Amino acid sequence: MRSMSRRRFVTTSAGCASYLAAAGPLLSEPALRRWSGVRARRIVARTPFARIEELGDGMFAIISTPLDGDFTTVCNGGIIGGSSGTVVVEAFATPEGARWAAEQARALTGRWPTHIVVTHYHGDHSAGPAGYGEDGETTPRLRATATTRDLVQSSPGDEAAKAPWADVEVVPEDGPVEIDLGSRAVSVVPREGHTASDLSVEVDRGEGPVWCGDLVWNAMFPNYMDAVPSRLSRSVRALQAMGAATFVPGHGPLADAEVMARYVALIDSVEEAARNAWRRGVNSDDAAAAYEVPAELGEWMMFSPNYHQRAIQAWLDELGRAQY
Repeated sequence: MRSMSRRRFVTTSAGCASYLAAAGPLLSEPALRRWSGVRARRIVARTPFARIEELGDGMFAIISTPLDGDFTTVCNGGIIGGSSGTVVVEAFATPEGARWAAEQARALTGRWPTHIVVTHYHGDHSAGPAGYGEDGETTPRLRATATTRDLVQSSPGDEAAKAPWADVEVVPEDGPVEIDLGSRAVSVVPREGHTASDLSVEVDRGEGPVWCGDLVWNAMFPNYMDAVPSRLSRSVRALQAMGAATFVPGHGPLADAEVMARYVALIDSVEEAARNAWRRGVNSDDAAAAYEVPAELGEWMMFSPNYHQRAIQAWLDELGRAQY
């Protein structure tokens, strides 16, 4: 399995930031408007690295905006408030990003977070939990799967930054669990495909907003670094079938049913390109060089210029394993 350690994330993020900063101005005006939040829900907070959009009573999406190279948060997340607790989705890329999210949760819900759900182990989602224990507040309960915990703890990096992962409330990987917030129930649902162990966070069993982690991306081409593509496809389709009005992707602007259909079409186009390459004996570098996102699917910025190659290679790896 190819994995991105926290150290590797830190060492490569400067290059990714430079790539985003260079590529951002090349987007079309409609794409830039989407990224900037022109058509966003009501924005209740904004910084150079993220904005917060209101999704309903006590529910908010944190939308990271890394196009200028500010990697304080990097991934999207969320705030879900209830009468007896507050969930924040993701630990973000830095303790500073997590602390900012916690401060916003307190400002918006009247309570410092009581629960943190981390959807998977990649450093942009998992590196910052120490920030939740600052400002003299009670450290919230960190929730993740055992697989996510073990992958974080075994990856090279700052041991102090990994310290909060020694005390994780494990989310079982064989079925959903609920977090009781008094006036609201939040379901944490085990899934897989982007990594070996992913979680989605669902309000009112999918009738409310759904936080998808990196199973879903919008306007940014997905990272297949640790993906098992067929499992990713199944998980994405399961999320799509829920029929929620709002999906919070791991990266990019908020998604609705139309965006989800476009995203499914995107990952299907990657599969088709990879299967064609497999049949013809073409390697992932050459297949990626020939691949283009279908024009009707719009613009999909890449966090890193090799994401097409990673996606096709992930499919070739899976197709190769299926032969034996």
